[in-house]
Amino acid sequence: MDDNTTRSQLAELHPAGYGWALACCGRDPAAAEDVLQTACLKVLQGRARFDGRSSFKTWWFAVIRHTAADERRRHWLRRLRLAAFGALQSDRVHEEAFGDALDCEQRQAAFAKALAVLPERQREVLHLVFYQELSIEAAAEVLGVSAGTARTHYTRGKQRLRAWLQQAEVSHEPARSRQSDPALVL
Repeated sequence: MDDNTTRSQLAELHPAGYGWALACCGRDPAAAEDVLQTACLKVLQGRARFDGRSSFKTWWFAVIRHTAADERRRHWLRRLRLAAFGALQSDRVHEEAFGDALDCEQRQAAFAKALAVLPERQREVLHLVFYQELSIEAAAEVLGVSAGTARTHYTRGKQRLRAWLQQAEVSHEPARSRQSDPALVL
């Protein structure tokens, strides 16, 4: 289907698409407008393609539904991160009373550095599974490797991070000295 045909069908279905987006967004007009615009962009940028297995309208409504679900998930994750940030801020106020705020920041920096030290494939698989919430098989597909290879990288990456965390927990040293410890091999 060429771009002009797609655009004309999108324009024709726009009112019905807005109604469907409104239904998918819990009757929130602002969210429905955002979802509809994002869905249109997906189609026009080629990130969603009509393959003719159903009618254009059915396919278009599915694109809107998936886009609305993605937006709900993003909104939920944003709220979760804000709640975690708020809890972290209240924890930091508590820690600062005891002088532990710097140690907490150092541990976070050391953990970020430990993640960065992981081999690229292990880091990529862990990122896709934990942060992007993909299955190991889906992560394998994204990375263009077999599922077995992805499972191996996932397991090895988790083992290395676990070993680092256990060593950090046992040592109770300031994070700065753990970072420079040559015996710590990830």
